[in-house]
Amino acid sequence: MFTPSSHRKIPRHALVLGLVIVAFGAAFYKVAHLPVATSFQVPTIAQKNAVVQTGNAGLAMETHFVSTRQNIHTHAASLVELNDGRIRAFWFAGSREGAEDVEIRSAVFDPVKDSWGSEQSIANRDGTQRSLLRYVKKLGNPVAQRAPDGTLWLFYVTVSLGGWAGSSITVITSNDDGTSWSPARRLITSPFTNISTLIKGTPFLYGDGTMGLPVYHEFIGKFGELLRIKNSGEIIDKYRLSSGNTTLQPVMLIKNPQQALVLMRYSGASPARVVATATDDAGQHWSLPAKTALANPDAAITGTVLPDGRMLVVLNDIEEGRDSLSLVASTDGGATWKKVYQLEDQRNQPTEPARYMQITAGLAKATEPNITDAPSYAKSAQKNKCDAQNCGYEFSYPYLIQTHNGDFHLVYTWNRSFIKHIRFTRAWLDQRMEKTANAELQ
Repeated sequence: MFTPSSHRKIPRHALVLGLVIVAFGAAFYKVAHLPVATSFQVPTIAQKNAVVQTGNAGLAMETHFVSTRQNIHTHAASLVELNDGRIRAFWFAGSREGAEDVEIRSAVFDPVKDSWGSEQSIANRDGTQRSLLRYVKKLGNPVAQRAPDGTLWLFYVTVSLGGWAGSSITVITSNDDGTSWSPARRLITSPFTNISTLIKGTPFLYGDGTMGLPVYHEFIGKFGELLRIKNSGEIIDKYRLSSGNTTLQPVMLIKNPQQALVLMRYSGASPARVVATATDDAGQHWSLPAKTALANPDAAITGTVLPDGRMLVVLNDIEEGRDSLSLVASTDGGATWKKVYQLEDQRNQPTEPARYMQITAGLAKATEPNITDAPSYAKSAQKNKCDAQNCGYEFSYPYLIQTHNGDFHLVYTWNRSFIKHIRFTRAWLDQRMEKTANAELQ
């Protein structure tokens, strides 16, 4: 038995030496067990020129509201295509961002019926913390990916202590396209604290079937990374995309099995521009991050690559505010960008509350012509975007996908109150890009 007099204090130099040995041992193990390099899986479109034949087949572009709950805070939507061609959306909603009542919610769009189904709760704070066996303070930012075996994975952010910088990533899975979900579990992205890993960009697949997840950090620094994940949920590799304190929310644009461009939200000093980095070896190495010509007011972006190599990006193409949202395209691999369509633009519009209510009611009616309570939509926006004297307009956090029939689906936050959906065809896009090119020649 040890008595107090028998305790011996470990010398500080011995403790430091032990930690160094452990660190070198971990590094040696990692080097000795590097994962096998792989390529990117390039998404394929079954019918490159297809246009869905529906009851509204004559419409090349159409808009809807995805969410329906009023007078709450609604934000950060994402999309995934289901096995039958329908589209499932995810977002978070509650009394305010970060509140205990925030839930991950979902609804399904039927392109044949041209309508969204009713929304439902997928995950909440209480259920998540019961599954994780740990306290959960808040949750948000859901994104989904289909694994090669058909399983649907939903990743979302959870925080136990502090703000978003204290986040970790939680995942649930579904074998029936989102009708039911597994208990939640945490992704272990760091062997030590496992905090400050957040998500926003679209997940993707590598050629060997492992998943790629663009993530970012906000604790101390702000920088982007890529995670490579086994179908078991184990993180098998991590790639740093940037460093410092100015880049967030990477978006992956895959050109071919070896080449990709990553665009990142910028939170640094003026000039405010999207930051880009690129790889020529499937992500083993990345170029030095550099500012592009795309304006960015410290706001999320989204993008996708067409089978013919064209790139589409949706972003707030201004240096301040989120009251303008545009669709831009590149035909040269991201070297240059041209505006294709102005999705939203409320710059320099009246912000006085009474006039704001009239304008937002009109915007709601234009989005969903069948709604009969447009003033209620405006009232929800007023609750989230107005103070006593002034109101603001916000169209943010876009998320864009192209489905297997060739159509494009875009969702984004509408005045922090609803999720808006825009669907457009390949034919509409071609027409818009041709119009842009002809205008430049004149």
